[in-house]
Amino acid sequence: MKTIATVLALTALAGGLAGAQSIQVNEAARAAVLKNIDETIARGPFQPNWASLRAHQDPEWFRDAKFGIYTHWGPVTVGAEDGPDGGQWYGNSMYKTNSPTFQYHRQKYGDQHQVGYKDMIPKFTATNFDAEAWADLFARAGAKFAGPVAVHHDNFAMWDSQVTPWNSVAMGPHRDITGELAKAIRGHGMKFITTFHHGYAWRYFEPAFQYDGADPQYASLYTEVHALKAPPSQHFQDTWLAMVDEVLTKYQPDLIWFDFEFFAVIQPDYEQKLFATAYDWAAQNGRTIGVCQKSPKIHEQTSILDFERGREERLVPYPWLTDTAVGPWFNQKSEKFKSVDQLVGVLVDIVSKNGCLLLDVGPAADGTIPAGSRQRLLGLGDWLKVNGEAIYATRPWTIYGEGPTKQAKSGGFSENADRPFTAQDIRFTTRDGALYAITLARPMGAVTIQSLGTGAGKISAVSLLGSEARLVWQQDATGLTIQPPAEWPGKHAVTFKIQWQP
Repeated sequence: MKTIATVLALTALAGGLAGAQSIQVNEAARAAVLKNIDETIARGPFQPNWASLRAHQDPEWFRDAKFGIYTHWGPVTVGAEDGPDGGQWYGNSMYKTNSPTFQYHRQKYGDQHQVGYKDMIPKFTATNFDAEAWADLFARAGAKFAGPVAVHHDNFAMWDSQVTPWNSVAMGPHRDITGELAKAIRGHGMKFITTFHHGYAWRYFEPAFQYDGADPQYASLYTEVHALKAPPSQHFQDTWLAMVDEVLTKYQPDLIWFDFEFFAVIQPDYEQKLFATAYDWAAQNGRTIGVCQKSPKIHEQTSILDFERGREERLVPYPWLTDTAVGPWFNQKSEKFKSVDQLVGVLVDIVSKNGCLLLDVGPAADGTIPAGSRQRLLGLGDWLKVNGEAIYATRPWTIYGEGPTKQAKSGGFSENADRPFTAQDIRFTTRDGALYAITLARPMGAVTIQSLGTGAGKISAVSLLGSEARLVWQQDATGLTIQPPAEWPGKHAVTFKIQWQP
């Protein structure tokens, strides 16, 4: 097997002019977009430095929305859905000899020297993709914002791109996936979002350099051949930024989201240029925009902070986001799904702490939403039809909640340590002068809310969302105790609406 050094040497000797040409296939379009970025920033009002960017205000609609849906879907799905563990990063793991995906790919598709990730793209035909059906499902699930992973680590653009030839109009489905979803999602009254993960392509495809990724004609997909862990080139970062701006100006998303490339690959000057581009574009076009990313250090300066498969363990004064999935990120038939109970509990816990939930669905390679995902989304939507008053457009109370089940830790990748919530776990939200107390499981008997004893203020009325039952309740020094009605509404958590004078 060739070493990276050998590959670099061979590329320099044999690739030469062809390599340089292939990297610049769309140089004119890329240069035009980069010029547009510079002109946008020059007009202001934001400049690419933290002091200027700190003045940006996150959009109020985001604080009101609480719940959104996005989709991991693309050529990765073709390999992942029937593949072994590790398939979620198919374009990376298919080149690693110690991954079961390596042998799976070789046996099913062929030797990676000849049949590489580039050859998965024609197999991604999206035969049954229906943007309107997706948007309808997301709206029925109760989402207030939604959109696609516009480009994953695999560097394949799910839009009609002039910057990169590796896009869903030129190849694969031959359809503008992002454009179709933008129209359908907005048509159902939701805000439109796009997420970007392609900054990590610089690292993601490094194992491919031992195989077909060494061929310079594919450098615009696999990135320029480089030594392992080498810093990203200026050309790569310019192209990264140009792809984002192309989506920004063409599809005008209300929120853009970035994976961990901000602290893994992309350099600080490009980070700041990205924020200035987005904020200035919005200001100049009379729009608001949110930008989400995962670095706490950047969040100290600007942006909405995101936690992947995790969340805050406390109530914080700023809005934030959790991104997690109904099941696997990309559809993988062997993976399990979260239950509706889990999804309701996580959503309520997040909202009580001033956060929002971005829930991933992994469609099948043909474009259909798997039955397991669909059932969970509709179950969550049914709960929100009854209890949405206590979720949407709410703000936190003085404390986020009470109960025996404590979050094991905060931050990203903490959800695996979660323990099941109980009916004694209560979360609070407020809206229009009312206080909402939401149990995180279906009660079996009377509910006592210890935080609402007489010391918290005088309660004048207690009702149950989704029920006409007249509740029997008592407030004393130990808390507010509510006797169970003849029947609890729904199948999951229940919400008490409380009128009170603090």
